[in-house]
Amino acid sequence: MLGKNFLTALIGFLPSSANAVNSTPSCTPATFSDVSLQGSKILDISTSLISNFSSPASAPALNHYPAAVIGLNVCEANITYTHPGQNDTITTSIWLPLKWNGRMMGIGGGGWMTGYYFALPWPASKGYAAVMTDGGHVLSESNTWGLKSPGNVDWVLLNDFASIALEDAATLGKAAMAAFYGERPKFSYYNGCSTGGRQGYMIAQRYPELYDGILATAPGINWDRLMLGLLHPQVVMTQKNIYPPMCEIDAFSAAAISACDELDGVKDGFILDPSSCYFDPMTVIGQPFNCSSTGKAGVLSVEGATIASAAWSSVRTEDGRLRNGRPLWYGPNRGAPLLGVADTVCTSSGNNSSTTCVGNPLAVSIEWVKYYLAKDETFDFKTVTRRQYDTLFRKSINQYSSIIGTSDADLTDFKESGGKLLSWHGLEDQLLSLNNTVEYWERVKEQDPDIDDYYRLFAAPGVLHCSGGKGWFPGDAMDSLVDWVEKKVVPDHLKAKTVGAEKERVVELCKWPSKLVFLGGDTDVAESYTCK
Repeated sequence: MLGKNFLTALIGFLPSSANAVNSTPSCTPATFSDVSLQGSKILDISTSLISNFSSPASAPALNHYPAAVIGLNVCEANITYTHPGQNDTITTSIWLPLKWNGRMMGIGGGGWMTGYYFALPWPASKGYAAVMTDGGHVLSESNTWGLKSPGNVDWVLLNDFASIALEDAATLGKAAMAAFYGERPKFSYYNGCSTGGRQGYMIAQRYPELYDGILATAPGINWDRLMLGLLHPQVVMTQKNIYPPMCEIDAFSAAAISACDELDGVKDGFILDPSSCYFDPMTVIGQPFNCSSTGKAGVLSVEGATIASAAWSSVRTEDGRLRNGRPLWYGPNRGAPLLGVADTVCTSSGNNSSTTCVGNPLAVSIEWVKYYLAKDETFDFKTVTRRQYDTLFRKSINQYSSIIGTSDADLTDFKESGGKLLSWHGLEDQLLSLNNTVEYWERVKEQDPDIDDYYRLFAAPGVLHCSGGKGWFPGDAMDSLVDWVEKKVVPDHLKAKTVGAEKERVVELCKWPSKLVFLGGDTDVAESYTCK
């Protein structure tokens, strides 16, 4: 549920120009008194008329370029409900702009957060009625709700987070719009990245008629495998008892870029096609590097190369086997930062003469293992052997694939409903490899060769997880999705540009499986590139 601490922090975050004013007759709980949800009991409805809300442009987020929100007037409705007998309490938040464009936008989350409340203003400023859900738990990056009691998973909250609250939010949102505007939205769209991307794919798989268009990027699909896959480099560290400082791992990533950057004919600080880069970290052993965090110089080691290689490699079982003809998981591309998967934390002795490093695994994955596999919040992942890791991997798949795996490749119902799924993935994503999304895309295509009619995937060179990096960010993808749904303008390319660079560079991203190729000429203009 939306906790008091979270809401208090959020109110403090809002700029002073966002003022809640006395509710008008239309923005009152009474307006929404007839809103209902099958299988649920409404516990509370609260409203607030927010006047002249403004916020500065921020870094790229939720699949759009930095954009300021100025003078927004909205009615906020918070609908709290429960599924009788389940003992859950969920809040759906809806921002209803006074200048409505007739559309709804569902907002995804990230990590353990089912939805991003702070992401509501941007779509509302564009005229969308925006909807998000807390999924039944306090909105936090940490999971404090996984266990009902020691040894017992809270299956209700897990299912709420995985899928159920997503359908509820859209259903309540449409009902609230009908109550407030006097009509339901003409078109409904979903927007999310990472966990939000997984949610978008889940909606397409499980609730195919819920949205007309889904923008789901860098999706955390195959969640049951993802949570263990992200931990593989940490297992190798434990197995071999080697913990290179993060600055050394970063140096190997930089070496990969140096080796492969110009394979495409352009030196721009990232690799246009990482699949063409076969850089071997063992070839740079002994080269010097500087560690900015310690102020010390070092030389690249065999140990560091071993961990970098483990991070980049596809994951197999201990004895080298695949699962159903595919790797257990896919590492980040060469050139991507490895902070998320191969992170370490180092401390120096009092006289700074020696440094000790330990693994620092990703919190969301550690919490998955603790609460859902070991079912013990005191479980220490650092004690896990490679064989035990394989066991945990199988356990995660066997027990949770049907709940949160989000891997059903049969999109027949989504296709027949007329839905459109637009997805892009950064090639320098430090957490989720494009290969994971491609695996799913290939499985859908195996079932339906006409995949392009309703599902299109694009690769974004040089872009990190959801945003960031030196590459081309497709911040207008939602506009492309709207045109696809409403005007039947099929997106064969996605316009993208660099963000925050001294000189803006523009390209048109390629629909998978085509790849961007440099033809020659001005490296900053789209005409110098083509798709092959």
